[in-house]
Amino acid sequence: MDPIPDISFKSAEGATDIEFLHLAELFSRIENDPNHNPKLPHRISFFALLVVTEGAGLHHVDLKEYEITAGTVLKIAKGQVHAFQENSNYDGYLLVFTEDFVLRYFSKSSIDFISHLYNYHISEPLVKNITFSDSFLEQITSELQQQNGYAQKEIVAKILELYLLRLERQAHGELSVKLNQKHQALFIKFKNLVEQNFSETRNVKDYANLLSISPKHLNQVVREITLNTAKHFIDQYVTLEIKRSIFSSRKSLKEVAFQTGFDEVTNFTKFFKKQTGQSPKEFKSSL
Repeated sequence: MDPIPDISFKSAEGATDIEFLHLAELFSRIENDPNHNPKLPHRISFFALLVVTEGAGLHHVDLKEYEITAGTVLKIAKGQVHAFQENSNYDGYLLVFTEDFVLRYFSKSSIDFISHLYNYHISEPLVKNITFSDSFLEQITSELQQQNGYAQKEIVAKILELYLLRLERQAHGELSVKLNQKHQALFIKFKNLVEQNFSETRNVKDYANLLSISPKHLNQVVREITLNTAKHFIDQYVTLEIKRSIFSSRKSLKEVAFQTGFDEVTNFTKFFKKQTGQSPKEFKSSL
């Protein structure tokens, strides 16, 4: 397979931050675009919501297969790898929006609550039994059809912001707890650093130094957010990147090892087997 392509935001209407489209329109675009096939794994640089209104099918997010049916919503965060299924038997809508849109139009308190935007590592993307999607779709469609465009972007953002908050409440149920805002912000910085530097270092002390805090404090923050240590978070992310590389690349396991920061294939194999219970070769053979 070819390497996983990185897909940036590109609206047919020239918008730069948000687009709402019916799945039929999306699949129509696919047929006319030889450069991108969403039915193959691709990494997105924006956020996406797949709102299913009819039928049933499958969708892949980070190598996991999710069953989607009417009344489900799939949340796909920036940086995740996903793929639509071939010959889908479901209908619905796709809403895509950029990080700039979130930071510009959402309130900070809402961003803190909507953890999936930046913390998909500990949150399941699929939310089931949604009863309020119809009203959301009606509201956002109505607003986008308004001839008077005054404050339209702001209104669309608030409709989406409220919908995301309600999705988050449904996903978390009674367990939802407001996180310490400073710790949440610090965790996001840590997560971003791991994504940028995982092939260079897996050492908690290195990331603590980059954040100008102690390793102990970093562990306290990460444990508060994820219920696990900073080392566990780093190792889980590296494991995910290894799986992505093996799944989508023609590279040898030796090349994947070097690409993901291992100088010796032996260490690469030991690490992966410790994390997954199988060797990289066994994982590759199971695909």
